[in-house]
Amino acid sequence: MKTRSLISAGIAGVALLSILAASVASNGETNENKIRIAYFPNVGHAIPIVGMEKGFFQNSLGDQVKIETRVFDSGPQAIESLFSNSIDLAYVGPGPAINGFINSENHNVRILAGAASGGASFVVHPDSEINSASDFAGKKIAAPQIGNTQDVSLRHYLSENGLRTAEKGGSVIVYNIPNPDIYTLFAKGDVDGAWVPEPWATILVTELNGKRLFHEEVLWTNQEFASVLLIANVDFVEKNPELIANLLKSHNETADWINQNPVETRIIFNDFLNSHLGQSPSDDVVDVALSNIVITADPLPDSVYSFAEKANALGYLGRNGYDLSGIFYYFDTNSIEGE
Repeated sequence: MKTRSLISAGIAGVALLSILAASVASNGETNENKIRIAYFPNVGHAIPIVGMEKGFFQNSLGDQVKIETRVFDSGPQAIESLFSNSIDLAYVGPGPAINGFINSENHNVRILAGAASGGASFVVHPDSEINSASDFAGKKIAAPQIGNTQDVSLRHYLSENGLRTAEKGGSVIVYNIPNPDIYTLFAKGDVDGAWVPEPWATILVTELNGKRLFHEEVLWTNQEFASVLLIANVDFVEKNPELIANLLKSHNETADWINQNPVETRIIFNDFLNSHLGQSPSDDVVDVALSNIVITADPLPDSVYSFAEKANALGYLGRNGYDLSGIFYYFDTNSIEGE
């Protein structure tokens, strides 16, 4: 419990500092020879974490380019920063990526690449009797913020199985709260289950004796879905084509390196958490969490479109429908040296 509390406090502190720094950065300062990247302290964000900590990104961009990073703990923070021109690129889930595209002026926020597939699970509290979808009725289920990947997946799953949430006249109570708070409620026995990303799913299993009922990918076609995507301010991309070409090259190479070096990736990830938050999960937790995620630069477009359909059915994409035409920005890979 103490470790999770410290991590929670650390994330809040880092997010506050990041927002303050972003405010300063948006005061009209030019971005020439500078790139500002946002990501989260989660294992699904292994590409930017490893890319930065190992110096892969910097080596690819060259010493003349300054990289500024923002460590956030939610997609809306990153999207707001993109809207305010406080950052140039961000690693986020499909929900924020879709909302960013739909709500940005001239669809200025678009997807450049994938970063991770999978890495979420439904975990049952040890004292709760949930063995199948039919057992969800009358239960209290936790998921992160409304509209994020796990929340949409949970609510779609309930709908597909003939269940409704309490606010829709049903019996399933859904708590939308941050992952550290989910941990606290799970520890107290105040929720029957949680639909959460890694490493939180593995933390609930390892530290609190939760039962992993299923990995979310079993619900998706080919058992894969984009859980982390690289999105960008298109104005920045088009003004800095060589910089973006080099970054994407490094992004792809970092994904390959991670898949070839899982142990060193875990060491880098935990060192990153210790440096930024003062605490980190155990080695075993990170090893399992990483094994439950596929690190890939493939944005898995079909899963993004499918996610949008689910979010729209839940009323998350507005009353007037949606159009994702052009959400994927297909950068000219021929401009990347070596491709």
